[in-house]
Amino acid sequence: MSLYDKFSRLASEREQFSTSGITPFGTCIDEVYSATQGRIGTQRVILAGTNNYLGLTFNADAIAEGQAALAAQGTGTTGSRMANGSYGPHLALEQELAAFFDRPSAIVFSTGYTANLGVISALADHNAVVLLDADSHASIYDACTLGGAEIIRFRHNDAKDLERRMVRLGERAHEAIIIVEGIYSMLGDVAPLAEIVDIKRRLGGFLIVDEAHSFGVMGLHGRGLAEAVGVERDVDIIVGTFSKSLASIGGFAVGGKEMEVLRYGSRPYIFTASPSPSSIASVRSALHTIATQPALRQKLWDNAHRLYEGLEKLGYQLGSHISPVVPVIIGSKEEGLRIWRELITLGVYVNLILPPAAPAGITLLRCSMNAAHSDEEIDAILQAFATLKS
Repeated sequence: MSLYDKFSRLASEREQFSTSGITPFGTCIDEVYSATQGRIGTQRVILAGTNNYLGLTFNADAIAEGQAALAAQGTGTTGSRMANGSYGPHLALEQELAAFFDRPSAIVFSTGYTANLGVISALADHNAVVLLDADSHASIYDACTLGGAEIIRFRHNDAKDLERRMVRLGERAHEAIIIVEGIYSMLGDVAPLAEIVDIKRRLGGFLIVDEAHSFGVMGLHGRGLAEAVGVERDVDIIVGTFSKSLASIGGFAVGGKEMEVLRYGSRPYIFTASPSPSSIASVRSALHTIATQPALRQKLWDNAHRLYEGLEKLGYQLGSHISPVVPVIIGSKEEGLRIWRELITLGVYVNLILPPAAPAGITLLRCSMNAAHSDEEIDAILQAFATLKS
C-alpha cells in the first residue's frame, strides 16, 4: 500500500478538472499590475477573486515603509517571538492594534491561520467544550482538534440552535467557548452576533469572533462586525488576519490583559518564526490608512452593491447578503469549471469554489470586490457575466 493511496479519489477528481484546460487549483497569476489588474497566461484579467478588500496591496506608503524596513532590518527575523523574533516594530504594531480596538492587549502571529491555531488551541484544551458555527474556517476546527476540546457544532448562523445546545450543557455552559466569524468567506453572510451575545449574557460562556473578512470592512472605524452591531465589550477575544484588508501576511488577536498569558502557553506562537520586518512595516502603514481614510470603506461597499445588484439583474443566483464577497451559485462542478474558464478568456478572474470547500455541497464562483475597483471595471465584470448568460 502506497503512503498516498488514501488520496487516490481526491487525486482522480483533481486530475479530471485539470486535464482539459487551465486548472482552478492553485491558479498561477503570472503578473500582478495593480490591486485590480493582472495576467494569467497571455490573458490580461480584472482581479475579482482576491481578499484585498481595501485595495491596499499597491498603496505607495505601505510599499515605501516595507522597503525601508527591508533595508534597515533585513529580510527576516529567523526566530520565534519567544526567542529573537520580537523587534521593536512588532511590539509597536501590537500597541497600535490594541489602541485601534481599544483593548488592553494585542498579540501578533505569523499568519491568520496561526492566530486561530495559537489562541484557540491554548484555550480549548481537553477540559474545554467549544460550540462553533458549522461553517467555521478550517483553522478553527484544526485549533480545537489540536487543543483536544470537545467540539459541538451548531447550524450555520442559527442562534436558536446554539441556545438549545448551550441549555443542554447545563452548568458547563458557563465555561463554554463560543466561536463564530464576522463575514463568512464563501457566502459573504454575517453571524447573528447580537443574538449570540444575548445568549452569552443569559447562559454564560466566552465568545471568540474571527473578524478575518470583516476587519477593515465593517463598523464605524473598521473594527469589524462586533463594532458594527455594538457588542464589542461582550466579545472576549477578536482574532484577525493581515492578509485581507491589511494587504500583507500575518495575524493578530486582541483582548483583555489576561490574554497576555497566551504568549507563554500557545505552542504556535512560541515555536513559529515571527513575521518579517517588511511585513510588519507595511501592516502598520495599512492600519494607519484604515484608521484615517474611512472613505475607502464606503467605496468598497458602493462597489459591492454595484456588482451584487448587477448580477442580480442578470438573473444569477447569489448569496442572501450583500457584502464584499459576492458568491454566484452554479448548478454543477462541471458547469462551474466551464464558466470560470470562459470568464478568464473574457478578462475576468474569480475564484471557483468546489465542494467540500463550498458549503452544503454547492459550487460557487466567488467574486470579491475591493475599494480600488473602478465603476468601469465592475461594469466589465458584469458584461462578461452577461455574455455567458446569453
